[in-house]
Amino acid sequence: MGLTGALLPGSILWGSWILWGVLMLVAALYADWDQLFVEKPLQHTFFGAAVALMILWNLRAGILPGLAVHILGMTTLSLMLSWPLAIFAGSLSLIAMVLLGREALADFAVNGLVTVILPALVTYGVMRWERNHFRIFFAYIFVCGFFGAAISAACSAIAAVLVLLAGGVYGWDTLVADYLRYLPMIMLPEAFVNGMLITGLMVYFPQRLLTLDESRYL
Repeated sequence: MGLTGALLPGSILWGSWILWGVLMLVAALYADWDQLFVEKPLQHTFFGAAVALMILWNLRAGILPGLAVHILGMTTLSLMLSWPLAIFAGSLSLIAMVLLGREALADFAVNGLVTVILPALVTYGVMRWERNHFRIFFAYIFVCGFFGAAISAACSAIAAVLVLLAGGVYGWDTLVADYLRYLPMIMLPEAFVNGMLITGLMVYFPQRLLTLDESRYL
């Protein structure tokens, strides 16, 4: 769910930059930089995921002028890298999208909040909930992978709607009729793509999932 075309007023754009900067600072404080700098496989995962995400974000559909829909993929990144590193990998992808002309520089911060930071934090919240309530191996796949991705997509879409409403870009009726009613069709592909990716990683490359604590399920 990307906001494009620099349609938002300056007050929202500047406010987004401030909030984005604060949250990036928090992510930087929580990120395990030592592990990233030392482990070559983690570096490959980090930069490879950023490139894959950029390619995925180029596959998009425009529903309303200034509002594009695409698979977020942030749930997979968050489960692979942990939420702080996932935010930085997603931000690298967003920078690439700006350089390629697919996103406007003015919308960088608000898109960073809606399509990168918010899904990563929602995924982290779902993962924490799963850890507190389940000790079943498949719960990680279905709760964190499928369910977490669907909830992340829903939260991102609702956040985009609220931003557009606050900016006076569209009215509530227009957003409901032309966007929100398609929310289930946005959530299902997000859940399927991320869920299948997490399933494949758990089967073939479980070491790539930093958030997977296999000892909990043994």
